[in-house]
Amino acid sequence: MDGIVAAWLRLEARRRGRSLLVLALLVAFGTATVLTAVAGARRGGGAVDRLLAVTAPATAVVLPNQAGFDWAALRALPQVEAVTTFPGYISTVVAEDPGDDTPSPFVAADTEAMTTVERPVVLAGRLPDPASAHEAVVTPAYAARGFGVGRRVTVLLPTPDDAAAGIGGGRTGPPRGPRVPVTIVGVVRSAWYADEPDGRGHFIPSPGLVAAYPDEILGPDRQAPLNGLVRVAEGGLPALRAWLAGRGDVEVADRADELAHVRQVIGFETGCLLVFAVAAFLTAVVLVGQAVFRYATASAADLRPLTLVGMTRRQAATATAAAVLPSAVLGGGVGVLGAVLASAWLPYGTAALYEPSPGVDADLPVLLLGWPAAVVLVAAGAAVTALLPRARPAPRRSAVTRLALPVPVTTGLRFALEPGNGVALSGAVTGVLGVVAAAVFAAGVADAAARPERFGQHYALMAVFGFDGRVSTPARPALESIAALPGVAGVLDLRIASGRSGQVSVVAHTYDPVEAPVPLVLTEGAEPASGHDVVLALTTARELGVGVGDRIPLTGEAGTREMRVSGLGFAVESTTTGYDTGAWITPAAYDAIFTGFKEHGGLVVLDPGGDPSAVARRITGGPGGRLLVFPPFTPPQRAEIRNVAVLPVALGVFLTALALGATAHALSTAVRRRGRDLAVLRALGLTPGQTRGVVVVQAVVTAVIGLVTGVPLGLALGRVLWRAAAGIMPLQYVPPSAPLVWLGPAALLAVVVLALSPGRRAARIGLGAALRAE
Repeated sequence: MDGIVAAWLRLEARRRGRSLLVLALLVAFGTATVLTAVAGARRGGGAVDRLLAVTAPATAVVLPNQAGFDWAALRALPQVEAVTTFPGYISTVVAEDPGDDTPSPFVAADTEAMTTVERPVVLAGRLPDPASAHEAVVTPAYAARGFGVGRRVTVLLPTPDDAAAGIGGGRTGPPRGPRVPVTIVGVVRSAWYADEPDGRGHFIPSPGLVAAYPDEILGPDRQAPLNGLVRVAEGGLPALRAWLAGRGDVEVADRADELAHVRQVIGFETGCLLVFAVAAFLTAVVLVGQAVFRYATASAADLRPLTLVGMTRRQAATATAAAVLPSAVLGGGVGVLGAVLASAWLPYGTAALYEPSPGVDADLPVLLLGWPAAVVLVAAGAAVTALLPRARPAPRRSAVTRLALPVPVTTGLRFALEPGNGVALSGAVTGVLGVVAAAVFAAGVADAAARPERFGQHYALMAVFGFDGRVSTPARPALESIAALPGVAGVLDLRIASGRSGQVSVVAHTYDPVEAPVPLVLTEGAEPASGHDVVLALTTARELGVGVGDRIPLTGEAGTREMRVSGLGFAVESTTTGYDTGAWITPAAYDAIFTGFKEHGGLVVLDPGGDPSAVARRITGGPGGRLLVFPPFTPPQRAEIRNVAVLPVALGVFLTALALGATAHALSTAVRRRGRDLAVLRALGLTPGQTRGVVVVQAVVTAVIGLVTGVPLGLALGRVLWRAAAGIMPLQYVPPSAPLVWLGPAALLAVVVLALSPGRRAARIGLGAALRAE
């Protein structure tokens, strides 16, 4: 009998070689897609930890925002392992990058940068010579814009006088000082030197630039406040906070808290990728399963005569499985290779910005398990199909037959609602659910991308009056003149100081409208109305574990006051703090808790449809001509939310393929399984056109059930996903809605097209052969 099986396999290779090759390609595509998604999720989920393990990361960012801070005393603390400092308000501009008027956010003021703290991984080239003023490194996004290793650029520095004016918050115009030739010697990455989503990247000069041009960067009297990256021993951060508590307006940003948001975003991306892997797996099961089912069914029919010479059903199933085994092995191997090659594009989204070893990566545990799993599933599917009983199930009386409907409609309904069509119905529901959920999620993304107020930015312009307690322009008269300009809806007088509540740093902002009231963007509660009210940004409230109505102590250099949480919402995005951290308090509360300010500015709210550029020109062209006026800083979360939108959409595409594949298989199978029923109806007078109508009705009923069930489920799922994303970012949640009027016609058109081929086969059934077969 083994000889018969071997001869059968040789015969199958010649007769159905093309079908087996198509099967191998389907297996390869399915295997590659599923393994790529699973391996990408594992790689992205561990990106931050792997980067931190090799880069000596900073524990905290210390922001004294005051000149003359005693960094030597901080370095001498026993818990402090490394410190590097950088000026808070002065940095550099690259002349060859005219599209970027934002200076580099980091210019190291000492040689510990990139060595003892935040030592980046080098993706290309090398680290700069810390003693040279003519070398720099860049992040990957900056290099991708044509500024790679070896590129020579010109760094523009301000004059000492302009540097001093800039430190005080004055508007200085383009740099007019030295032009320094600099060569880019490396492309680097660490948690600190990381690109923002959709950002232009960063240019990071050597510490030697500050040593060579101190007056132009730090000011002629070294008045530029220095901030610092600090790495402390494990468990040493509370002691550092306690040491800093009595040294004025010093903000401490815990890097672990900042990276917690990154981990949340990556976790969401990873979860979406795993769900995508499940959807891809189900789609592969349906598509590959159809090919296996068709081959195994045909093979079983051809093997039936061999049972007359002693072949058992188990041996027939073994022969069928053995015939598809080479295709499964070949397809699985090609799929594994494809997954390895596709790993060069993963991880995606935020995780890609923290991947320490970008490029091709072979996740051996996933690959070594995925390949044999694909082979086993294909071979087992073929064997089980071959073992299925061939007897047609006895017809059962259906309630559909009692309906006074035309025969094609009644028959199509019976085919659609019989138990054997359950996979198609489930696939249709799942496909519609996925499409609707993806559309709703995409609508939420589009809304957030188009509306900065979802991230708390109800204001369109920011003005600066002074830094570090020094005033460059009297604030109140300037704000009153701005409020009187046409197109301005409201203005907030904004003073900022760093306080704390327990061990949590809280950056306080004054809620001080000038003339017209200016509402804050809140998720719940109300604006502060008294000197004991506080509105907390969402992340700060989460760190404190409080909600509306709770009470917290708020401490500044002038004292401590117990505050009642009147609302939760968003604060102000800046170069050092995020919009999701901080607090709003009244001027009376501010004066009781703080003295001076870290920053003093104004937030300008425009009328709907107002032109920020035109209003900015009016401000700088009038009494506020010396003011530094600029648009709000863009939160990186606005780009992050666009990144996480990719996978739900891709998931919807795969679930659509799942629904179409399952429906096509059900229609084809129904024609094959119900061939005798259709032949009997044809013998009783059913026309070929009516026979095609039976298949169309089955397809339409399947689609209608999918729409009726899948649309509400998809709406609910899409909103749940969007609420989860809104909580992770965070942003103001507004229930998204998507126009879905196209979905019904599109689904019906798709299933009608799918019904054309099986409908033609049904209309061409040979009556005599079909009846004799039974």
